[in-house]
Amino acid sequence: MFLLLNLQPVYKIEVKMIINFSIQNFGSIKDRQTLSFEADNSTHLEDAYVIKLGGHRILKLALIYGANASGKTTVLKALNFLRQLVLEPEDIKTTELAFNPFLFDPITPEQSSILSLEFFQNDIKYFYEVEFLKKAIVSEELYFHNPNKANIFKRKTDLEKQFTEITFGNKISIKEIFKKTLESNTLWNNTVLGGYLKTNIDIKELQEVVDWFDKYLNPLMYSGTQLEGFVNSQIENKKVSKADVVSILKKADLNISDIVIKKEKKDLTLIDVFELLKKLSKVPNNDEIGELDEKGMLTSVSFEHIVNDVKYTLPLKFESQGTKRYYGFAGLLALLIKNSTAFSIDELEASLHPDLYLHFLLSFLLNSDKSQIIATTHNREILDDKNIFRNDVIWFTDKQENCSTELYSLADFDSSAVRNTTNILNAYKSGKLSATPNLGDTYIDLNHEKIY
Repeated sequence: MFLLLNLQPVYKIEVKMIINFSIQNFGSIKDRQTLSFEADNSTHLEDAYVIKLGGHRILKLALIYGANASGKTTVLKALNFLRQLVLEPEDIKTTELAFNPFLFDPITPEQSSILSLEFFQNDIKYFYEVEFLKKAIVSEELYFHNPNKANIFKRKTDLEKQFTEITFGNKISIKEIFKKTLESNTLWNNTVLGGYLKTNIDIKELQEVVDWFDKYLNPLMYSGTQLEGFVNSQIENKKVSKADVVSILKKADLNISDIVIKKEKKDLTLIDVFELLKKLSKVPNNDEIGELDEKGMLTSVSFEHIVNDVKYTLPLKFESQGTKRYYGFAGLLALLIKNSTAFSIDELEASLHPDLYLHFLLSFLLNSDKSQIIATTHNREILDDKNIFRNDVIWFTDKQENCSTELYSLADFDSSAVRNTTNILNAYKSGKLSATPNLGDTYIDLNHEKIY
């Protein structure tokens, strides 16, 4: 059922990976929580799940389970926020950063938040940490191991003077004029990496890290994210082969034999523009109007189906939500297999049949050897079969009494709690692993007194 896909490139790709990601005082996360992609000592399903890199055994997958409002999505949002801090620096120094610290505490709203990331870029291990308030970056540091640990830069912000000082490590050769240029472009609400993007100077060590965020770590994909346009653009820009996407779709039992993508010139009047905006505001999924680029070109997508040896072409808007969703996932899967890239996906199971959900995950694990997925999910099917998952890829979020999020792995439980023979699904459903909603009874009395 889960066959290897012949999508591998013939050229060598430098592997990039996330090792560890830590979060403190961000959203529902109060105390420092760490999501680790480092594999434990188990050799279970080693070939499918583990990539050996730089003396580390790195996992390709992290699945996060938990009750609603337990903080699952917060983990993904934090990683996406870090990406935005690097790649989308603010242009006005008075603009506040778009996040909230932990609010259910009298102290934490005034305290700084911290995000830290350990990762591989071109086979070199980096550590990056940024400390920030809503109004400013407080401190920032970047290290690399080549082969020994060495500081690339440290940054401190004088909050009173609103001035940033950047100090480079001894192993980093940089002209003083470059340092001054970088400092002047790094506003107090910008990271150093974001400030670097505003310059035309070349600092190899900074460029490597910026490239990692830009080329490896993709933006967060929510359950409502329309992936069709993304896949269309990837095909058009030849980053994804249409033949590869079709090949993946054929294995998904969707009765799709081909994809037809057409572009036509659309001359818009002012009235057309207003109508377009009205439709876009009313319909989150813009299938009905296609995708209009800045050049006035309208892209339409149709799927070809063969029924009783007769070929039928069906516009995308007539396809099921699950088919549209998996068309997007087919594009992601092609990228994950052919490149070194990472996708964070909220509610991975949205609009997918449990079998198709499992098919996607297993297709990724069996065919990709240089990419990662981090996803939240409520789908419990995978927990029913120890033959297809490892304990260290399963994570849980649990809301504590103070409403803060605790993040922990299934691998954190000792052998007395979770044995190799334990049915993990039953343990999860029964609450032995926590991370499940604490629900009241189903009786609801609405005949209460009015509150004035």
